[in-house]
Amino acid sequence: MGLADLGRIDEVIHGRMRLGIMVYLSDADADAADFTELKTVLEATQGNLSVHLKTLEKAGYVAIDKSFRDNKPLTRVSITREGRRAFSAYLDAIGSLIGGRDE
Repeated sequence: MGLADLGRIDEVIHGRMRLGIMVYLSDADADAADFTELKTVLEATQGNLSVHLKTLEKAGYVAIDKSFRDNKPLTRVSITREGRRAFSAYLDAIGSLIGGRDE
């Protein structure tokens, strides 16, 4: 495999912040995460996180639900079925690249 697998790398996921979002949301314990939780875990600014979430949402990889809790805005983010498939394919491609180094 090797360098041929570079074409399989999903550029939407590959950015550091978007990869962090996908890793966090794909964890079995994190069915969904609120915006503040993601911001804290990823050490992101509000604006930076918003931009990356919009990119993932546009690709269909995350769903964003906006509501209110105790009269305060609440934004919840969850990984979609399509997002799980894309993330799995991304991990496979990265694994092939790394595994292909010794061949």
